[in-house]
Amino acid sequence: MHTILLTGGAGFIGSHLTRLFVKKYPQYKIVNLDKLTYAGNLENLRDIENEANYQFVKGDITDLDFLRKLFAAHQFTAVLHCAAESHVDRSITDPLAFITTNVLGTGSLLLAAKEAWAGDMENKIFYHISTDEVYGSLGAAGFFTEETAYDPRSPYSASKASSDHMVRAFYHTYKLPVKISNCSNNYGPFHFPEKLIPLCIHNIINNKPLPIYGKGENVRDWLYVEDHAAAIDVVFHNGKIGETYNIGGHNEWTNIDLVKELCRQMDEKLGKEKGTSEKLITYVTDRAGHDLRYAIDATKLKEELGWIPSLQFEEGISKTIDWYLANSEWLTHVTSGDYQKYYNQQYHNQ
Repeated sequence: MHTILLTGGAGFIGSHLTRLFVKKYPQYKIVNLDKLTYAGNLENLRDIENEANYQFVKGDITDLDFLRKLFAAHQFTAVLHCAAESHVDRSITDPLAFITTNVLGTGSLLLAAKEAWAGDMENKIFYHISTDEVYGSLGAAGFFTEETAYDPRSPYSASKASSDHMVRAFYHTYKLPVKISNCSNNYGPFHFPEKLIPLCIHNIINNKPLPIYGKGENVRDWLYVEDHAAAIDVVFHNGKIGETYNIGGHNEWTNIDLVKELCRQMDEKLGKEKGTSEKLITYVTDRAGHDLRYAIDATKLKEELGWIPSLQFEEGISKTIDWYLANSEWLTHVTSGDYQKYYNQQYHNQ
């Protein structure tokens, strides 16, 4: 039995993780804590919002007094920490927001857990979900392993690196039972359309330009979000305390090749002439500090815990496109801002 505080559970990765745990573990109590910033969307969780083992709480992870009261009220045995500012472009224009949420917020959660679990760390878990971007930029060869030195290049990745270090510090200093995973780029349903794949899907549907940084030569390892949630499930239940696990999709694509594959599938699914969507590709000035390549070596996760991704990119992107085409109302609400009304409609009497 676990009572789990899942932070950021209305976000992209967090909503998939919340759904998985609520449905797979009815004996667990899942409390979804989300501030409901622009990226938090309770419409992502309509299918489980009335489940008996699920509860939503609106709140801010930087508010330590609030967290202390929440821990006291629910007696959490575990934390799944997904809440984070995560868009690199936004971190360049507003770095302080990332420092506040990702560093101060993680520190507040750690302190609240440490205080609540003082004297009884048995069967407790503080699981911190992080990113491969903390490792910096790779050249044409090599992979990030769990031993790769940190070398963050953006305010976003620096804030996540800082939070990783803080989690490890609480493990070594206070013996807090922590686990960390660092994942590659996620994609899939419910992704806010500021990121590359949902942005391109939305723009193709609406015949708008597809902005590609530089020459589109940057390489990313793409991980289907449901595979990521499944990997977190495995690490949460079977991973070792104090350990870090890299989670990758074994799917390296240059940005331009990815977008061209997306265009090809979109033309096919929308009944357009081949090559129509590619004409929307527009090259724009490269992002400041744009890392050339990320690639994850997930050997440790495979050998120790038996996890491998279930999908290759072509299949995963096909499923993703199909979802967006079938959920045009969700996409319309997100791009118009109407999704933010859902909280008031659903919870105004509670």
